[in-house]
Amino acid sequence: MKLVIVESPSKAKTIEKYLGSGYKVMASGGHVCDLPTKRLGVDIEHNFEPEYEINPDKKETIEKLKKALQNSDEVFLATDPDREGEAISWHLKNVLGIDKDNIRVEFNEISKKAVSKALSGEPRKLNFNLINSQQARRVLDRLVGYKISPIISKKIKSGLSAGRVQSVALKMIVEREREIEAFKPEEYWNFFAFLLSQNKTKLKCILSDKNKKKLKVRSKQELDELLANIDNAKFFVDSVKRAESISKPQPPFTTSTMQQDASHKLNLSSPQIMQLAQQLYEGIEIPGEGHVALVTYIRTDSVRVSDDAKAEAKQYILSKYGEKYVPEKYNDYHSKAGAQDAHEAIRPISLDRTPEEMQKKLSRNHYRLYKLIYERFLASQMTEALYDTLTVRVAADCKSGDQYGFSLKGKSLKFDGYTAVYSQAQIQSKDEDDEEISLLPNLVEGENLSLIEYKYEQKFTKPPARYTDASLVKAMEENGIGRPSTYASIISVLNKRQYVEKENKCFKPTALGIVVVDTMNKYFEDIMDYKFTANMESILDKIEEGQIEWKKVISDFYPPLKEKLIIASNDGEKFKPEYEVSDVKCEKCGANMVVKSGRYGKFLACPNFPKCRNIKSLAEEVSKCPKCGKSIVKRRSKKGKIFYSCTGYPDCDFISWEIPAPIFCPKCNSTMYMKKTKEAVVYTCINKQCNYSETHPVEVGVKNDG
Repeated sequence: MKLVIVESPSKAKTIEKYLGSGYKVMASGGHVCDLPTKRLGVDIEHNFEPEYEINPDKKETIEKLKKALQNSDEVFLATDPDREGEAISWHLKNVLGIDKDNIRVEFNEISKKAVSKALSGEPRKLNFNLINSQQARRVLDRLVGYKISPIISKKIKSGLSAGRVQSVALKMIVEREREIEAFKPEEYWNFFAFLLSQNKTKLKCILSDKNKKKLKVRSKQELDELLANIDNAKFFVDSVKRAESISKPQPPFTTSTMQQDASHKLNLSSPQIMQLAQQLYEGIEIPGEGHVALVTYIRTDSVRVSDDAKAEAKQYILSKYGEKYVPEKYNDYHSKAGAQDAHEAIRPISLDRTPEEMQKKLSRNHYRLYKLIYERFLASQMTEALYDTLTVRVAADCKSGDQYGFSLKGKSLKFDGYTAVYSQAQIQSKDEDDEEISLLPNLVEGENLSLIEYKYEQKFTKPPARYTDASLVKAMEENGIGRPSTYASIISVLNKRQYVEKENKCFKPTALGIVVVDTMNKYFEDIMDYKFTANMESILDKIEEGQIEWKKVISDFYPPLKEKLIIASNDGEKFKPEYEVSDVKCEKCGANMVVKSGRYGKFLACPNFPKCRNIKSLAEEVSKCPKCGKSIVKRRSKKGKIFYSCTGYPDCDFISWEIPAPIFCPKCNSTMYMKKTKEAVVYTCINKQCNYSETHPVEVGVKNDG
């Protein structure tokens, strides 16, 4: 019997199905060893040696693995093909007492072909460059977290945390918020001329220049001057430029671009996306087939694709779309400078498993993400899209001798190419003032045009937008903060710590988040510096490549940190968050209560804490309790998941993950949940065997957060 050890039980099920008899596949459940949870676990006095200990919840797993090992002829460690996976294999080798060195196998996809090939080949030794890079990151993060967090907690409030990467990501959100607060809107006016061509085509042209110098109308006074000057102007077509433009397909997904595009198109958060992607990679239960893995490894910043995958894509495109959609040679893409190129880009394991086929076999969100990954990869191997473009300058000659220029732009699809599969919508929306037509009029230079009317609208410049999941991931990548595999966990920590909150799907720093950043900036400026953080990621990459000794990196990092820790500890200054003041009076001491954010959302608190400990709920009623008739409010669990509960707790213990209807099901007495449409509110029984529903007028009202 041959024993194969992986991290995940789902991954184990998928692989065991491919290997069949003669193999036993077991899961470690992630790391079996780690630094201790309640102390530093790094021996600063002895060259920063990590002090690993067995995770208490893994002792039973280790015993099972040891027993299986005794009954096995061979053992293979098949953890994920990255730094973290290599470290897990190292800990497993040590804990299980495996003497043999050549036991490490890896694969980029969990398919029968890839797994069989890996296990039939020669296993390799553990890669200590990868392990040491992981150790360096872990020790760096432990030193920062365990040394700085107590100081931050002492200066602000207990229970706070700081992190080498999370604090810098929070700084980005706080700095963006301050840009928004400092922003002063500037007035401008859009000015349109609606014109009629000689063949009676109506044209909407926007003012672009005066005497061929770019012009922007900045005030009502300038608008009035323009109207007076352009009165009775003669319009004609000054120039017409027709061209053919091409649009190239984007490369297949990396971890970062997958998070950005899925957040933008599927309206999912980064942690949600990574959880779904991990399940698609490890394997999902497919009716009649068992556990099936659908995509390749999902932690990568490479856009490289194997020759086999490109050949498969070519044949598929040829058979389904035709020869015009197959490029003359394969589309190859180049990864960004500094990208890790150990793994392929994210792609489907088999193009035969089409999104259409998988729709009924997967949950809604698994299907949506799989479809996005599938179509992005397929499109990346297709021909370019071709467009006919039109750029027109319309001139308006005035009696004053001035000439105003108006622009008209158009683009129409000539050949769809890769867009037959994948819509290349940009994550950043285009300027709202841009006008583009899809039907290109037949205009001739010198052609006279007649004025129908002018239209104009007052506008104001807008501040920079708050970060969304997609734009924050993009900004972290551009600034070299963290690695693609860590973005989701960083965002998750910021949410759980109440350092940020979501407002219209955008991140807004809380008062607590702002004061944490200000405190960190004062005492630990280097750690909060974007370039410093990015350089540390580059150093970790060099450790992985064997260019730098990892403990030297720690020994260079720690002394300056120690000096700053001493300065911060000796400075007795305290910091208080500046909370939003409400108009609600505290009935105990008369002070105006302030709005705070807690584990379960926002609430009102007395500003005189700890002398006065009065608090009030700010939770908004979304329904009535079907059990006691009191208000149902939205709350947030310890893990950040939204649920709905009765304000009558503890007398009433009603709770629901869906917005509950104010009545129980009259058919089976189960809880009913509510969904709002434009016309009505629908109550539906959660019991699928019952499936009773009833419709109520929209006046009943429900805030549909679900």
